[in-house]
Amino acid sequence: MVNLNLPPSSTGSSLRLYRDLAQWYPLLTPVADYAEEAAFYRHLFETHCQQSPQTLLDLGSGGGHNVFFLKTTMACTLVDIEPAMLAISRRLNPECEHIQAEMRSLTLGRVFDCVLIHDAISYMASRDDLFRAVSTAYAHTAPGGVAMFQPDYITETFVPGTETGGSDGNGRGLRYLEWRWIPDLKTDMYVSDMAYLLRNDAGAVEVVYDRHVMGLFPRTLWLEIIENAGFKPLVVPFEHSADIHAGFEVFLGLKSDRNGGL
Repeated sequence: MVNLNLPPSSTGSSLRLYRDLAQWYPLLTPVADYAEEAAFYRHLFETHCQQSPQTLLDLGSGGGHNVFFLKTTMACTLVDIEPAMLAISRRLNPECEHIQAEMRSLTLGRVFDCVLIHDAISYMASRDDLFRAVSTAYAHTAPGGVAMFQPDYITETFVPGTETGGSDGNGRGLRYLEWRWIPDLKTDMYVSDMAYLLRNDAGAVEVVYDRHVMGLFPRTLWLEIIENAGFKPLVVPFEHSADIHAGFEVFLGLKSDRNGGL
């Protein structure tokens, strides 16, 4: 067995990208890059929600890039555990409600037509954590509503490898190298080792390493957990023009209406 020397937490991640490096996040994934997938999510919500979707809860909302596009037709509430990421989103989405909380234990006491857990669901690195996050979504989904879960990978779609990217803005620049690999086939997770090249407005470049430990579960387990939480599960292909997303899937949880129908 490979010894990752991970700290004793549910994810084992350093997650500097969302903490002391959060100011660089908009250069890693610019908000404009989210327009196409946000339109796809809106289509799913409008298709599967039994009422016209008016409200959205975004769990693990990060920098609020999806909500930037979704808020045009829905009143959005964003929840994230990291204060630095909420600060970025507040600047981008000042008209929206922001709450610092943990998606595995959140209790707001109200429901929403739609619940979105974008790639933040990938940080649920154990089956128990995944069930708790999905159960939170169920508790906050209105009768007749829909929840959507977008893991980066499931067992059937994961391919070890590398990815690069980044952008420039306001005199600064960021480039990254992501290296994905599975440390042990007996575990439900993979590792994403990240190297960031950060160029400040004076032209100086710094190299920073960051580790993200992510959950990796088979399709059957996803559907089982979504059903056990109370939803009717559904899996649909992720529609995106970028080839890198070919074969990806989105999981939906449909909640019965007050009369028990879907």
